[in-house]
Amino acid sequence: MKPVLIDTDILSLFFRGHPQVETCFAAYTAVYPQINLSIVTYYEILSGLKHRDAHRQLGLFLEFVAQNTLLPLTERSVAYSADMYATTRAAGTPVDDIDLLIAGIAVANGLGLATHNRKHFEKITGLEVEDWATS
Repeated sequence: MKPVLIDTDILSLFFRGHPQVETCFAAYTAVYPQINLSIVTYYEILSGLKHRDAHRQLGLFLEFVAQNTLLPLTERSVAYSADMYATTRAAGTPVDDIDLLIAGIAVANGLGLATHNRKHFEKITGLEVEDWATS
């Protein structure tokens, strides 16, 4: 099992108790002590919880983040994201900026990506994608 970055959709499914995602989390944490998530995923989840005024879930999320690894945007990850943007646009298969930033963080840190959004991320050359919701 290769180390991965957890995409926003997989983290949301985990918090909602999706059985397959929970199984993948258990298998992963048996090998790796912490889950990797990006600052972009942090933003997406945090903004959604604050918008819904979901205080209990917000507390659980912040506790989860504190116990795991939060990876930042860096010049290197943004450079990878910009390369991915140019490549996917040139191929006529553009990917939205949020997904490109997440992918750039994964590649810059030598990680695959656990996501259920294969449609977008499989367009990105050099990014290993695992679907934890259906695997």
